[in-house]
Amino acid sequence: MTNPTSRVRITDVAQTAGVSLSTVSRVMNGNPTVDPDLAERVRAVAAELGYSANPLARSLVLGRTQTIAVVIPDLANPTFQAILHGLSRAAAEDGYHVLIADSAEQVGEEIDLVSATRRRTDGVVLCAPRMPAEQLATLLASVAPAVVVNRPAQDAAPTVSADYGSAMAELVEHVHGLGHRHLAYLSGVPGSASGAARRATLDAACATHPDLQITEISAGVGFDSGARVADEVIAAGATAALAFNDLVAMGLLSALAARGIRVPDDISVTGFDDIPFAAYTTPPLTTATVPSAQLGRDAWAAMRALLEGASVPESTLLIPEITVRESTGPSPKSR
Repeated sequence: MTNPTSRVRITDVAQTAGVSLSTVSRVMNGNPTVDPDLAERVRAVAAELGYSANPLARSLVLGRTQTIAVVIPDLANPTFQAILHGLSRAAAEDGYHVLIADSAEQVGEEIDLVSATRRRTDGVVLCAPRMPAEQLATLLASVAPAVVVNRPAQDAAPTVSADYGSAMAELVEHVHGLGHRHLAYLSGVPGSASGAARRATLDAACATHPDLQITEISAGVGFDSGARVADEVIAAGATAALAFNDLVAMGLLSALAARGIRVPDDISVTGFDDIPFAAYTTPPLTTATVPSAQLGRDAWAAMRALLEGASVPESTLLIPEITVRESTGPSPKSR
């Protein structure tokens, strides 16, 4: 009989159930090779004694930490928060924890974080990594298993991404259909793969519509980025502004309002991502709805398949949808 004031150990379960330590370990870890009747007896004894497996001991037995790392460029960005939410919830349902690291948009920091966190976890998810393609390919080969979110397909790891190019094309067609012929594009940070997809789409749109003029204004990815370039947008004379993301668009909306510029009467504004605040701006923001939480869930599904040695698609592509709200309207020059 075990002392009720002391911690119940695996040896207590093994002795009471009349089995070996390894059998108890296999049962508590869900190993299906144990005879079902024997496994049921062990579980009953464990429940009676109040025994629960030590997580550290379990990780040593399995050779796993039951933890994966996720490295992101900006934890303050609601889009990355949504991806993390989807991923962490899905991982938790499978008994895994998530270690989060924020690279603060610094490529050098990003590379160091990926390597450091991978040494402490069973795998790593790189969410929208900013590093050049050659560096990314080299890094992925050394940190497997890995999954990449929002980058083009990789040879060394499965990828999960949204089709940012097609969504930007829809936004351009939307404002062009409203009579806008001069657009301002508020670009994001250098090295962003989704930014490159947007830029390629804008080039294609100009080729398709010879009457279309697009002025690119270097902005960034935060609220302050949009506010900071408001005067440049006004000076450009564009009748519609396409922001890199909703945060930039929201900053621009605020700064335009402070200058007495009416949206959409004087200028239309679009965002990208459809973060929770986008529907509550003044006016509500037209944007591309990116299925961010689903990106996270799909990233975990790919990682789980890698950890279990199962088949995993080389790439998964999700299609954003355009959500039209009151921040876009007819061009003042077409009225």
